[in-house]
Amino acid sequence: MTELSQPVAFPQSRTCPFHPPAGYDPLRATRPLARIALFDGRPAWLVTGHTLARDLLTDPRLSTDRTRDGFPVTTPRFAAVRDRRTALLGVDDPVHRTQRRMMIPRFTLRRATELRPRIQQIVDRLLDTMIAQGPPAELVSAFALPVASMVICALLGVPYADHEFFEEQTRRLLRGPTAADTQDARDRLEEYLGALIDTKHQKPGDGLLDELVQQQGRDGTPDRAELLALAIILLVAGHETTANMISLGTYTLLEHPDRLAELRADPALLPAAVEELLRMLSIADGLLRQATEDIEVAGVTIRAGDAVVFSTSVINRDADVYPAPDTLDWHRPARHHVAFGFGIHQCLGQNLARTELEIALSALFDRLPTLRLAAPADEIPFKPGDTIQGMLELPVTW
Repeated sequence: MTELSQPVAFPQSRTCPFHPPAGYDPLRATRPLARIALFDGRPAWLVTGHTLARDLLTDPRLSTDRTRDGFPVTTPRFAAVRDRRTALLGVDDPVHRTQRRMMIPRFTLRRATELRPRIQQIVDRLLDTMIAQGPPAELVSAFALPVASMVICALLGVPYADHEFFEEQTRRLLRGPTAADTQDARDRLEEYLGALIDTKHQKPGDGLLDELVQQQGRDGTPDRAELLALAIILLVAGHETTANMISLGTYTLLEHPDRLAELRADPALLPAAVEELLRMLSIADGLLRQATEDIEVAGVTIRAGDAVVFSTSVINRDADVYPAPDTLDWHRPARHHVAFGFGIHQCLGQNLARTELEIALSALFDRLPTLRLAAPADEIPFKPGDTIQGMLELPVTW
């Protein structure tokens, strides 16, 4: 491990929406591990090497339990809700194992494949509306966000009629300007989903939340607080991440016309293109852990209690694994990226996300072959570095 003269501040905002922040460049030269400073000045270890990342993400000595004393946070607003009950991403085994086993049957590749016709129908209907209204269009609000929201609502059994409410609360939760915004958004989501769960107890439907409510009625698990925590993470992560990948993936393709032309000429490349976009964009940057024991690794000792952060955007640009890592290349084997994390906490919804991305991007560029940006690329706003990465707006025309 090569020492830096000063710890790099983390997180930082990108200067280009599909490249890591320029301020992370020194970290790429210090693989596989570096020292960083979090927003409050707390030092942390940053994992930057691909092989080490996959090793440590499977190491049981690193905890994801956000209620642990000293567990790292990257922004003041996340610190404000760290004591709230979490599910899946924020708990360790055996609780995590129990929750994941409840969820896995609902997120298999087979389940995602079964949803393909419904996803295709949603995508086609939104494109019909866009085309009927004519250019220009704002692609985040007209396409990327409603695709993701409609799909997760259909899967969970959440009324899409409420999408403006939960999309706004998600925005406030993940990038509200103050900690009070984050706390209030969490309160509102809990209140909304709690009322929805109560309704499903009286009048069950056919969504995933309905299945969990019925299971609770049979054997008492999950309890209400756990069910509420599961509902929040599934609803929030289920639409926010995919919407960002659709919008940022579209922007990236439009900024790489040669790669887009290659994809149009050979649609069989689409699954590989989705993997490469996931690798290159790494929208969920900064996976958080805390060491529960001393760990000897890369010539240093990570002490018990130390904060450990995984920069997926840097890890997925490891030149030892991905030659010319800053180049978009459909022909590289990109499947071993860590955009979805790795190990027991790897993203539960990755099969669904891949399916949505394939269908959305394929239909978008097939039905709008002259699609292009409607504003200069450097004037289009994208999200800051302390939240999930994506486009704030994406003006397009055709």
